[in-house]
Amino acid sequence: MQKDERLTRLAQTILNNSVRLKQGEKVFIETFGSSTVELLTELIKQSVKIGAVPFYLHNDVCLRNAFFSHADEKQINEYAAIQRDIMEQMDAYIAVRCYENPLDNAMSADQQSMYNRFFMKPVHMDVRIPRTKWCLLYYPNPTLAFQANMSTQAFEDFYFSACLADYSRMYQAMLPLKELMDQTDNVRIVAPGTDLTFSIKGIGATPCHGLRNIPDGEIYTAPVRHSVNGKIRFNTLSTMNGIVFRNLTLTFHEGKVVQASADANQKDLEKILDTDEGARYLGEFAFGVNPFIKQAIGNTLFDEKISGSIHIALGNFCGNAYNGNKSAIHWDLVQIQTPQYGGGEIWFDNVLICRNGQFVLPQLLALN
Repeated sequence: MQKDERLTRLAQTILNNSVRLKQGEKVFIETFGSSTVELLTELIKQSVKIGAVPFYLHNDVCLRNAFFSHADEKQINEYAAIQRDIMEQMDAYIAVRCYENPLDNAMSADQQSMYNRFFMKPVHMDVRIPRTKWCLLYYPNPTLAFQANMSTQAFEDFYFSACLADYSRMYQAMLPLKELMDQTDNVRIVAPGTDLTFSIKGIGATPCHGLRNIPDGEIYTAPVRHSVNGKIRFNTLSTMNGIVFRNLTLTFHEGKVVQASADANQKDLEKILDTDEGARYLGEFAFGVNPFIKQAIGNTLFDEKISGSIHIALGNFCGNAYNGNKSAIHWDLVQIQTPQYGGGEIWFDNVLICRNGQFVLPQLLALN
């Protein structure tokens, strides 16, 4: 991608808005894929201008997986201990991902399980997420454009529009929904193949406006752990461990997934759900509200922000929404409720708040 002024604006947005980097702070910048060099260079330059100290790791995915796909538990533990020591010294963390072939990132189910338990949990779940200011994003390339069914130029324009949204304006529009979610007990989601209920009482809601993910535009909470009952079917692709799941359907009883199905890869699905005890419980419920993202592109970081969508996440609790569920995984699953995706309804304490992807209460209309 040819560098333009939008690349500098993106780096500045990440450093100044997302991680709010300060003079003297240390930031760990980790990139994946050769195409990320330009953004990595800009992030280093802008970090130095701020007076911060950038540490960087530029990964080749295939070389990285040569270790994680073949290492045993002891080797991963020792590698994780080094990475954990580094992460504990950081004030901020930025990850930029760009894969020429997303399947290059795939591992066997057993190796992925070890990676989640012995690397992701001690380094990222236990240190990076609670202790640092962090931001994750993908970088545009022809592969992402192809997955989104767009030309490379059209995808770049879409990408920068979504990533460089007016997050301060978005935040103000989300505040009435936050207030409503803070006051809500029972939630009901109704859509084709879906009738799911749960409580969010006492958990609290958090608006996301460019502080953790780019692009951003969601407001999240979490279900009370054992309150989830019913069935939900997801109408977007769901990827985990490099495996793509279509028409994923989950049935819950007293918070736990008791039945799960997809069009294919059933054994892989069951292994993911059996990662640990928390993997079958929910750690998040959220609305997507980014006005520049209207359709699924097969990338969860974008799809979970789709205006007119909701998502739930299996596994570890999200951010401030502590519901007691802990896991080595956090798997966001997206359901779009706009008419072209089959429609749907969201009810709070028996009051309809959203129909077919559009908020219907007066105080929430600014989010449409």
